[in-house]
Amino acid sequence: MSATVLLLTPPFTQLNTPYPATAFLKGFLNKKDIRSFQADLGIEVAISLFSKNGLKKLFDIIEQNAIYNPDVVYSENAIRIITIKNSYIDTIDNAVLFLQGKNSTLAHLITKKNYLPEAGRFEQLADLHYAFGAMGIQDKAKHLATLYLEDISDLIKECVDTHFGLTRYAERLGRTAASFDALFTALQQPYSYIDTLLIEKLSILVQTHNPKLVAISVPFPGNLFAAFRCGQYIKKNYPDIKVAMGGGFANTELRSLNDIRVFDFFDFITLDDGELPIENIIKYINNDLSELHLKRTFMVVDGSIKYINNADYQDYKQEQLGTPDYSDFLQDSYISAIEVVNPMHSLWSDGRWNKLMMAHGCYWGKCTFCDISLDYIKLYEPIAAFLLCDRIEEIIKQTGQTGFHFVDEAAPPALMRALAIEIIKRKITINWWTNIRFEKSFTRDLCILLREAGCIAVSGGLEVASDRLLELIQKGITVAQVARVNKNFTDAGIMVHAYLMYGFPTQTAQETIDSLEMVRQMFEAKILQSAFWHLFAMTAHSPVGMNPEKYLVKRVTKSQGQFANNDLEHIDTTGANHELFSEGLKKSLFNYMHDTCFDFPLQKWFDFKVPKTKIAPDYISTILKEYEIPVFNSTAKIIWLGNKPNFEILTKSKKGNQWQVCSICFNTKQSTATIQVEQEQGLWLIAILDKLSIHNIKVFTLQEVKNNYEDAGLNDFELFWDNKPINTLYKFGLLRL
Repeated sequence: MSATVLLLTPPFTQLNTPYPATAFLKGFLNKKDIRSFQADLGIEVAISLFSKNGLKKLFDIIEQNAIYNPDVVYSENAIRIITIKNSYIDTIDNAVLFLQGKNSTLAHLITKKNYLPEAGRFEQLADLHYAFGAMGIQDKAKHLATLYLEDISDLIKECVDTHFGLTRYAERLGRTAASFDALFTALQQPYSYIDTLLIEKLSILVQTHNPKLVAISVPFPGNLFAAFRCGQYIKKNYPDIKVAMGGGFANTELRSLNDIRVFDFFDFITLDDGELPIENIIKYINNDLSELHLKRTFMVVDGSIKYINNADYQDYKQEQLGTPDYSDFLQDSYISAIEVVNPMHSLWSDGRWNKLMMAHGCYWGKCTFCDISLDYIKLYEPIAAFLLCDRIEEIIKQTGQTGFHFVDEAAPPALMRALAIEIIKRKITINWWTNIRFEKSFTRDLCILLREAGCIAVSGGLEVASDRLLELIQKGITVAQVARVNKNFTDAGIMVHAYLMYGFPTQTAQETIDSLEMVRQMFEAKILQSAFWHLFAMTAHSPVGMNPEKYLVKRVTKSQGQFANNDLEHIDTTGANHELFSEGLKKSLFNYMHDTCFDFPLQKWFDFKVPKTKIAPDYISTILKEYEIPVFNSTAKIIWLGNKPNFEILTKSKKGNQWQVCSICFNTKQSTATIQVEQEQGLWLIAILDKLSIHNIKVFTLQEVKNNYEDAGLNDFELFWDNKPINTLYKFGLLRL
């Protein structure tokens, strides 16, 4: 069946789940009655490559290369794999089936370590128990099977295709692409084996669907080369088919595109949200619009590159875009891998996650290292909770999967609260995770609500873990605030991952070590479960990149390349030699994540002299012990998540006096607890809990609850509400939000 638009994601992004860009576009095109078909070429190439036939061809190519190039010298690792090639050919289909979740009992064979052949990647497994602790046999087996695939990937990279990577392809060419020269030269070379597999898949798709437009989404540098290979093939063999590129790479890197050779491979390159640009391109192809009506689109006009952005066309609101459509993907073929022993990275690469956004853009939009001048950050627009739940239910019907990754820049706390309430009201069973800012809105009770709605993990930027630098970044948080928020999430059973940064302009060696000490203490306090250090990168569209003098950094060069322009090489004129700290920061973090080496002096992680930390050894624990005095917030929403409690009136006596108390029994899925309060207050509490149920339409504020209490003729509401035993009922579902 023909399709007007063929939507493609080129190799390689993730092997465990589809990248969502084309699903979002397909959902929009559905609303416009524009026929489309989408394909994830990454998983399609991967399952062809990692198969018995695929490996047979791979080893044949390697052996032929050795025959025709007798001077070629392979590493010991490659020779080992080639020598035991039959062990790889005989096990590959079963290993992939296991990683696809279709052969779970194979985990027992894999973990006994006498089934899968092992090469260089397995040398890092000095202590499997240390790396995985009490993790289950399935996760251990997934990690071993992933190492097995990575061994094969290393062989491919050394012997067949230097660009190859298991989850990225020709990334170096994309990351060093200020000039198009290197990429252009590589595209003139004969097809590699991976190219051949890619083009075979692409050819079938084009012939089957006969599109007018092929739209290729390029989210990362690791997709770029394959995207150009696709464009090259289509332009050569199907000159009547138009080819467009969009996605994250174009949005950040190609905003000043000025190399006309790019348009030997693509007819259009679009920026930012793709829905309106692609709609107008289709109308242009159909002769319903002239080129002057295109939106945020580069094309060649009269021999020159022209950027067309017709201001008369306004982007669609989020509620107008339709539900992302995950049909067409090879749903059962995705491979769950555990590449690195990092809880959040494992979550990213293991399991099938439907992708959605709670809000377009970032509600904060101030961080000075971030591309806040670009539309994908700058234009903030939340989506209503009821509409999000409609989309969740529709996607579950499409995919049969109940895992969701909300891919927000930073999910808004108020919207997370509204979404959680709507999920619970509809009794939708999902598990989900997202990115947040560690702001004080994430109270104990909100975190409990999010857990009850299926939230299993959050990730957020702690960045430099220094109050001076957090202020310079305009992050709007403090280290103490992050610690309290992390405790709230952790106590609720939600995993916390922190993005950590070193090398922000003016950061000193002292501040780097103090940041490490803050991180050490958070792991030791068990309020942080996962983290990752990355070196600051100055980008062209961030406040630092646009005003480097303000941050005391110098750009190495001010000239723009004709192709990609985003990452800016710079010199920090006042800070430390930041790259020196890389290995020590990563090594210490690996150990902290495994709950060990907290007593090591920080100096031991580095092979050069570093200053002693100035952070008190109990800084974080002291913050966590501080008592926060309850504040009467009259507009706070009060919600009851629990079951209807049982109660009885008991008569108590002491020294000849008798009085009645109300004994109220609360039951959760895991436990039972009883409280006793004065009879009148107890009867009022039972009645009000029924009114506060999350399943009721009306949501009461704290002021309305107080009014109800006083209308019942009861006194001293604050004394009753903020003291034992009432203030322990959050454990059973009485939440102040």
